[in-house]
Amino acid sequence: MKGELHIVGFQVGRETYGVPITSLHEIVRVPEITAVPDAPDYLEGVINLRGKIVSVMDLRKRFGEKQVDLKKQNRILVVEHAGRLAGLIVDSASEVLKIPAEDVEAPPAVFQEGGLNCVTGLGKVKGRLVVLLDMSKLMAAGNLQQTSNPEAKPKAETRGAAAR
Repeated sequence: MKGELHIVGFQVGRETYGVPITSLHEIVRVPEITAVPDAPDYLEGVINLRGKIVSVMDLRKRFGEKQVDLKKQNRILVVEHAGRLAGLIVDSASEVLKIPAEDVEAPPAVFQEGGLNCVTGLGKVKGRLVVLLDMSKLMAAGNLQQTSNPEAKPKAETRGAAAR
């Protein structure tokens, strides 16, 4: 792997994450978000971005953060994936990072086992780690449904069984 990765860095909680700059469409302030019924918890709804309807996912909820109040510095990273635009709410978008390919390591096996298979690698930048995300896995709807609240489904089933 030669060259360097061009990554858009952003904060969610205390961590710095990155997505390939090629998938970034734009960064916008958080506008009015229209809720969508029956959407997963982390899917905030949709926004109208200059005539295009864009679904918006709250990455803080997606990654299980507890404190998810919107603040002024929150941003929506509008990313393009498989020809469709999607918005990701992040705490703040920081910078464009150029990470030499040799400073990127494969994610530890624990990421794959824990269901967090949207991590493609860990980039080392100025003594800190940047968690690199795979857009296709991040945008796959069913991916983190079960990891965000592992006990949600079994409880519902036991309640149903007890009621019978």
